[in-house]
Amino acid sequence: MSSAHTRYVKSLYKRSLNTALNWSVGPIHFRPVALEIRAKFEQNRHEASPIRLQEILSETEVRLEELRHPLPYRYPTAVDGTKYERNRWFEDNMVLDKNC
Repeated sequence: MSSAHTRYVKSLYKRSLNTALNWSVGPIHFRPVALEIRAKFEQNRHEASPIRLQEILSETEVRLEELRHPLPYRYPTAVDGTKYERNRWFEDNMVLDKNC
């Protein structure tokens, strides 16, 4: 079982990758950025000072907030995705012709 700190760092890493993916044009452009993110996380892997760790994590949170994409990628069938309930307007406004 992983500690709360490990889960938090993993979550931060995943959010970093997702943020980079939102700004990427395609996988060819995303891969070098993902490797750079991984290298930055690995660089601080063996940091033992809790104070320095807190500073690093806080800086990362601030940086992620600065780089947040205004229109992040959503899976098409996910809530707020491009296909999510795409026919809902039609279904709600459909008038059944009872004469048929």
